Amino acid sequence: MTTASIPVTTTRPRLLAGWYVGAGLLLIAINLRMGVASVRPVLGAIERSLGLSPSAASLLTTIPVFAFGAFAFLTPVLSRRIGLHRLLGLTMAVLAIGIALRLEPHGWALYGGTVLAGAAIAVANVCMPAAIKSDFAHRVGLMMGLYSTALFLSAAIASAAVVPLMAAFAGSWRPALAFWAVPAAIAFVVWLPRALQRPDTPTRATGAGAADEPTFARLLRDPVAIAVTGFMGLQSLSYYAFLTWVPTVLQDAGVSAHTAGLMLAYSSLPGILTGITGPAIARRLRPTWLPVLVVVALCAAGFAGLLIAPAAGAWVWMTLLGLGQGGAISLSLSYIVWRSPDARHTAHVSTMAQGFGYLLAGLGPVGLGLLHTATGGWTVPIAVLLVLLALQFVAGAAASRDRHVLRR
Repeated sequence: MTTASIPVTTTRPRLLAGWYVGAGLLLIAINLRMGVASVRPVLGAIERSLGLSPSAASLLTTIPVFAFGAFAFLTPVLSRRIGLHRLLGLTMAVLAIGIALRLEPHGWALYGGTVLAGAAIAVANVCMPAAIKSDFAHRVGLMMGLYSTALFLSAAIASAAVVPLMAAFAGSWRPALAFWAVPAAIAFVVWLPRALQRPDTPTRATGAGAADEPTFARLLRDPVAIAVTGFMGLQSLSYYAFLTWVPTVLQDAGVSAHTAGLMLAYSSLPGILTGITGPAIARRLRPTWLPVLVVVALCAAGFAGLLIAPAAGAWVWMTLLGLGQGGAISLSLSYIVWRSPDARHTAHVSTMAQGFGYLLAGLGPVGLGLLHTATGGWTVPIAVLLVLLALQFVAGAAASRDRHVLRR
């Protein structure tokens, strides 16, 4: 039977099912940054309310990044026992609970909820590329672009909306932060029908196929997996260092705190542009390392501008950094999928890349802060970021080569 002769009654349900799964995945993606990005704008209010020191309050923004790395390694075991799509639904339920704990007046609940939310996001981070590879193998570039865009867009929405929400809740930061449990709960409900479907039961490869079994022991020695992990880690380190310290860099240069916050939020807009178009463009460009060079050059130009004239050209530097960071994030996530021959390999590569990658990323804000304290300025910390961008290009160029993990 040719494609043209397939009855409309057969194709329409499949089309609707595809749209439903795609919408559900993107709804989950939107929740993967809201609970984290909403904290930073109200950190001062949390400090004053609970009597926390700045270092104790800053843990609320550093804990999630380390959690993204540490809890990522639980994903393969959980996925085997629960199933990939059921596990994605479970992460939304746990995320909603972790965020809702912010309503609890005791400090332990705030930190415990932060760990719980970070763990849920960590597992979902790893599952998403595998789910996209499984459900949209023919539209990977499009879906990874939309996925990256959802991450940037959700962070921008949460950062911009949390302060007005706090004002709406009579100046209380607790309900303003707990509010972000609502979209997580909605994502859980929407995804529930897909989660309740019979999960796939992958079988372990035997015979000749066993040579390609994606064990961690083999992936840790595989140059493709190492390159993907290196690029993921270095771009994440750059991004979270930027997210944490650029407002302070601008304020130290004479920019008001309000304007610095607006500039950081604005940088998400150009990031959305490169996030959604980056994967599709990268698949067509040759040589394959050219997209990596472009995003690294954009970030380097932005950081160099902050080093030379941070206040005078701030909007330009934020535009360049937004474009570069958005493109780098979308490429790093896409390489996880592109360098894996199937969903099973994607899940393992995603665990390795995001597990080690986010653990490395967590060192960025801490390391930059220590360098700033030790040198009394921002010249050395930004210079270090520029050097790390060179390493990021090397790792990204290796990851961009058109080959699969565990294949010779």
